[in-house]
Amino acid sequence: MTDLSIRANRVAALKAAAKERILILDGSWGVMFQKKGLTEADYRAERFADYDGQMRGNNDILCLTRPDLVAELHDAYFSAGADISETNTFSGTTIAQADYRLGQQEVWDINFEGAKIGRSVADRWNVENPARPKFIAGSIGPLNVMLSMSSDVNDPGARKVTFDQVYQAYREQVDALYQGGVDLFLIETITDTLNCKAAIKAILDLRDEGHEELPIWISGTITDRSGRTLSGQTAEAFWNSIKHAKPFAVGFNCALGADLMRPHIAEMARIADTLVAAYPNAGLPNAMGQYDEEPHETGHALHEWAKDGLVNILGGCCGTTPDHIRHVADEVRGVTPRQIPERPKAMRLAGLEPFELA
Repeated sequence: MTDLSIRANRVAALKAAAKERILILDGSWGVMFQKKGLTEADYRAERFADYDGQMRGNNDILCLTRPDLVAELHDAYFSAGADISETNTFSGTTIAQADYRLGQQEVWDINFEGAKIGRSVADRWNVENPARPKFIAGSIGPLNVMLSMSSDVNDPGARKVTFDQVYQAYREQVDALYQGGVDLFLIETITDTLNCKAAIKAILDLRDEGHEELPIWISGTITDRSGRTLSGQTAEAFWNSIKHAKPFAVGFNCALGADLMRPHIAEMARIADTLVAAYPNAGLPNAMGQYDEEPHETGHALHEWAKDGLVNILGGCCGTTPDHIRHVADEVRGVTPRQIPERPKAMRLAGLEPFELA
């Protein structure tokens, strides 16, 4: 039996599993924490008892103040059939956490402890059922600032951050997640491809400096019916921008429900010579900001994607719960995963390449 206490063995098991079946990711974390009715005291605990602002709503801090709830949610999603669960570190950078005036050490601790919590839960599952291993993905979310777009409508060159600052923030997050024991990195909900490139560079640089090579999963976000990311790229342009990272998986999540996301996933399935992953919202939010799509509806929609050979990994984003993930897992069980196409060599451009006029 493979020793799943060794990370290299887990990575090999993940890649082997992806060839055999459609893998299942977990669902929303935010909606589940909201259902708990947490108070300011839950977010502060003893460590932040004297904090002079509002901490409530900073779900990442629960890795430090309510690790029991974080572990409970990993368990809930694994019980629902998820093969992969994300760390509770979606906003775990010094740039994003600056909204709460948290410093470098607190942010490091969020990522390190978040990874350790997930690792502990997955390890327990793997001891109990080594034939169906569970994996932990280090969640690397978007920032509240963009490198590709101006922060001032009157100044196209204005930026609130530099590439080096974004790179450094992601580098610290990646290192902490790695030290905490994640099996792969998930750069997700990407609205700005240049931010994503900074995260990719952080991962690759740390690999060059001694980190064990871990799979990279890159998930962009098509923000509306325009079919483009917020920084203006189509699905194909996005893929051409990040394919140099040789990702383990690529795809889309958030912003759209399954019906509106499908054409973009179909396009990615056509062009990407790697695994394709998708985790849509539970439909679109209603007038009150709530998600009404029932678990069986999500499961049925994603079954159609699987049946048509579009995907290798499926899960849920905003509004999805363990029940949604259970229905998705049940609906795609036994369905053959998408076959990775061999694409001919060709010049493939993202539309952002520099060029010189003759």
